[in-house]
Amino acid sequence: MRTDNRLIFIFILAMISVLVTSNILVQLPINDWLTYGAFSYPVIFLITDICNRRLGAENARKLVYVGFFFAVIVSVFFATPRIAIASGSAFLISQLLDIYIFNRFKNRIWWFPPLLSSSFASLIDSVIFFGLAFSFIDLPWITWALGDFLVKIFMAIVLLLPYRWYLKRALML
Repeated sequence: MRTDNRLIFIFILAMISVLVTSNILVQLPINDWLTYGAFSYPVIFLITDICNRRLGAENARKLVYVGFFFAVIVSVFFATPRIAIASGSAFLISQLLDIYIFNRFKNRIWWFPPLLSSSFASLIDSVIFFGLAFSFIDLPWITWALGDFLVKIFMAIVLLLPYRWYLKRALML
């Protein structure tokens, strides 16, 4: 197996693992407005960003399309149709936005592309998911979306550490 194919396979396995884990953890509330899934899901942006850095935007998009396929399958088992549609839509759009922004700024200082792309993609992910899943339902979904988004930003900052470790190890910086 070629190195690029082996790496994309590893990225796919990592993405599927995070998707399954997040779908399980989202069912475990921390309080009335936050679940444990909010902490695991942002790792997907890290996986996409490392794939983008290592293999380029085209392969990162392939990863996202495969991830989307598996996200839909996982959502069918763990969610209602409305949640599954919201989840799949948010995943696909936010991941493609993440790739675009990361690629546009990839030559800036090391922390800027992943932080900027993950932040904007997280905002779009939260707005699309919570808007489609819970709007027109008498639930505090705006509070949930805000809590989810703030955790994603926190995680984007925390996940700069493994991203930097990857850069040092793989790119010899």
